[in-house]
Amino acid sequence: MRRLEAAHSEIRCAIGVSDWPVLTAEQVHGDQIAVVAKPGRAGQLPQQKSVTDRSDTSRRSRATQPIGSIGCSSGATRIDLPVESDVQFAGCDGIITNQREVALGIHVADCCAVYIVDQKKPAIGLVHSGKKGTKLGVVVNAIGQMKAHFGSNPADLVVQLSPCIRPPHYEVDFAAEIIGQCRAQGVKQIHDSGICTACHLDLYYSYRAEKGKTGRMLALLALM
Repeated sequence: MRRLEAAHSEIRCAIGVSDWPVLTAEQVHGDQIAVVAKPGRAGQLPQQKSVTDRSDTSRRSRATQPIGSIGCSSGATRIDLPVESDVQFAGCDGIITNQREVALGIHVADCCAVYIVDQKKPAIGLVHSGKKGTKLGVVVNAIGQMKAHFGSNPADLVVQLSPCIRPPHYEVDFAAEIIGQCRAQGVKQIHDSGICTACHLDLYYSYRAEKGKTGRMLALLALM
């Protein structure tokens, strides 16, 4: 990942978010979602959780430490404070927010980066979903958390699936499963790139096709 930091930094500059904090998930192939809400909208969240502060990328090991008002609701970790530096959320595979001028980031190399945008409310989500996460319903959880925390209506959401590994290069068509899950939740606008990462090694990283000796692509999403 370190050898790709320069390339990822160039991407941040190219899309105009180089000065914005980037919020990432630890990506443990689970179904937990980090909720980053505007200050002053906190619910009663008494149980303390932790996130990893990534603002100092020079450290070889990054300590996990509490940040702000952090608590656990069903399937989610929530904070309600302005984010001023890069943060990684421990134990999470997706992030949703209604804060502007912060970027959500997910790293993939066969798994799917799922972009979720509310067309009527200032709310977005970015989710890492592979075979395990899809089976657990991580995207379904993200949609549910957007409903619960930001009042999103699934009918108003637009979902975009990134390139990911697909049959015959992989035994499970989890992209198709994600689409089916979104439809079942009431999402009407679902877009899929239809691209298999293992078929296009000149353009994409593929953990399976390259037998683990590969990089990671960075997916970014932000409210301007």
